[in-house]
Amino acid sequence: MIPKSGPAAFHLRPYRAEDEDAAIALWLRTWQLAYPSIDFAARLAWWRERWNGELVPNAAIIVAEQADKLIGFVTVDGSGYLDQLVVGPEHWGSKLATALVDEVKRRSPGGIALKVNADNSRAIRFYERSGFVHAGEDVNPTSKRQILKMEWKA
Repeated sequence: MIPKSGPAAFHLRPYRAEDEDAAIALWLRTWQLAYPSIDFAARLAWWRERWNGELVPNAAIIVAEQADKLIGFVTVDGSGYLDQLVVGPEHWGSKLATALVDEVKRRSPGGIALKVNADNSRAIRFYERSGFVHAGEDVNPTSKRQILKMEWKA
């Protein structure tokens, strides 16, 4: 866990079942802000099913809390695939995303792979600053958006 001090203190911990509603609400809020033209509320049932059917049983999920409120989370499976990095918009540009990615690096020292929307330049810059390199391109089968494959090696 990463202790912080001061009013912006947060800590990391493993996901618990009682975090589900807060994590899903945070996912919805952040993705809706990042892509306002997409109705993520209409995808909520699909996301909840994916969360419970794919991510919770197959990935380590680390949540970030501040003042007993979930403010971010990251998921990584046993192969080192980082599926989700979600940080509350009020924490964009803070050290929170870096702390979450550093925790994934600690858990996956053999390397990490991820996919990011090619038009998400803010996220791409963050991953590049975090040591990830471009490893290919693809198309998201659901959204049909262009995505970049990125990798980190220790």
